[in-house]
Formats: sequence, structure tokens, C-alpha cells
Amino acid sequence: MIRHAKISDIPDILHITKACAIHMIEKRIYQWNVDYPSRRHFENDINRKELYILLVEKIIIGTIVLSSLMDEEYKNVKWRSKNDNNLYIHRLAIHPDFQGKGYAQMLMSFAEKYAKEEDYSSIRLDTFSQNKRNQKFYESRGYQRLDDIFFPKQSKDPFHCYELLI
Repeated sequence: MIRHAKISDIPDILHITKACAIHMIEKRIYQWNVDYPSRRHFENDINRKELYILLVEKIIIGTIVLSSLMDEEYKNVKWRSKNDNNLYIHRLAIHPDFQGKGYAQMLMSFAEKYAKEEDYSSIRLDTFSQNKRNQKFYESRGYQRLDDIFFPKQSKDPFHCYELLI
């Protein structure tokens, strides 16, 4: 089941994202760290009604943010669609114990269906340049790789931007 997250879900969400960060760091993927994502990020996401969670047998195993707000870092990207009606995906995470079972696909299908129902022009996101698994995942769903952006607080390496026209 996928539903909007509540403030009371944040400890479970942070447990998932911390486990994902450790899992990535073990694979030398320095995408997330102790500062990102933070409780404040998730509180803001919930206040804007943009954070969703995936539950399996009443246990939160994943999360995704669906936002209509363009981050400052995205402003100079040469997107394929105009910058006025786009859905942005952030902080997609599946607890490592549940990865490889189709749950990220489920959250992405949810996001893509949502984008179509809400009549967005495209879905935009970024993923870490050193996370080849994520790149393959998005490309297999039809997302086109565009420009790179940087988040210096997270890594010296770039993040690749992707877009799917709806």
C-alpha cells in the first residue's frame, strides 16, 4: 500500500534512509550521508503533502517524494520540456532488506501514474553519477539522461539529471 506519510512515520523513514546510506557507502557510493536526507527534509515534504510511503504488511519499507517545486540546482539544466508543469522525484528509498524485489518499480509506477493523472508534462529527477544501478534503473524505464548538477554537501562527484516526457 502506498499512502501519504505522517510526521509519526519519520523515525521509520529515517531508519530506511540511514540503512540505505550505509548500504551505498559499503559499495563506495557516497550519495547520502549523515546530513542528507534529514528529519527536516522529511518534515518539509510532509508539510507540503509530497512524501509517500510504501507499506508491506503494515511495515514501512520505502519512501518517495513527488514535488512540483523545482530546486535551484535544476534551473540551469537543459530540460526537454518547459519549466512550468513538471513533477520532481526526490529521496526514493527502499530498505536494503527489501531491495531487488520490485518495490522501487512499484513506487516509480505510482509516480508515473500520478504524473499522468495530474497532467504533468514530464517527470524529472537526479541520481548520483557513481550509482550505476540507479542509472540503469531509470534508463530502463525510459528516462533520458541530460545535464549534470552538483550537491557539494553530499559529494564532489556530479549527479545526473533525468527526464521522462509524459
